Amino acid sequence: MANILAMEKKIMAVSALAEGASIRSIERMTGIHRDTIMRLGIRMGEGCARLMDSMMRGLNSKYLQLDEIWGYIGKKHKNASIKDQAKGLGDAWTFVAIDADSKVVPCYRVGKRDSETANAFVIDLADCLKNRVQISTDALKAYADAIERGFGPDVDYGQIVKSYSTPDESKGKYSPARLVSVKKAFFVGNPDKDQISTSFIERQNLTMRMHCRRLTRLTNAFSKKLENFKAAIGLHFGYYNFVKVHNTLRITPAMAGGVTPKVWSIAELIERAE
Repeated sequence: MANILAMEKKIMAVSALAEGASIRSIERMTGIHRDTIMRLGIRMGEGCARLMDSMMRGLNSKYLQLDEIWGYIGKKHKNASIKDQAKGLGDAWTFVAIDADSKVVPCYRVGKRDSETANAFVIDLADCLKNRVQISTDALKAYADAIERGFGPDVDYGQIVKSYSTPDESKGKYSPARLVSVKKAFFVGNPDKDQISTSFIERQNLTMRMHCRRLTRLTNAFSKKLENFKAAIGLHFGYYNFVKVHNTLRITPAMAGGVTPKVWSIAELIERAE
């Protein structure tokens, strides 16, 4: 059972999960049964979510960037029947916020790409902050209403609107469309035009796909249950915020954001999250 594993084994398993290794590969490397690894991962993910909820409070952020990243549970939306969707199968979107200066991720929310999830996400974000901030997002319609609900007039909010050409099928199925134009729009308050950007959050999306196995594209590593997906995202952000030293900052995002005074070890993350 995962709850009687030696700490050394837990550290090996959690470290490998956080770095994007698959459960079966961790089983081969450590000798821990895959079911035990799964249970440990779920417990850690849920614990990391609780840690972030309690510790990411009173942040003094100036510039925040918001975005959402796509994943799926069991099967993609186009293949999911109504019964499948009722079971939680289909598309799963993770809304994420990042501080442009400290690179800390104060909160996230897993759900559908709709107003309900966006509203809950932004309300959580507002609870993390103690001062007026500037927020940047893409042109997803749900953001404007969500930010109004979460912050009211006490925010500076701008959108970056990107237009793309029609994809050229002759270039291949996975070739990106050509960027045609980029515009910046003011919505609330008086945002600094130079700071309206989603570059850091888009880079965070890449970090998620590299460190969270269930978001790796074009593989069979997708989640089969929503519970497992949420736990994997929780573990990722617990590891990212408190343990992983940022290459540019030379400290963890949580340290840069004033949340913790030191770099956490994997063992400390396990002790706090379990």
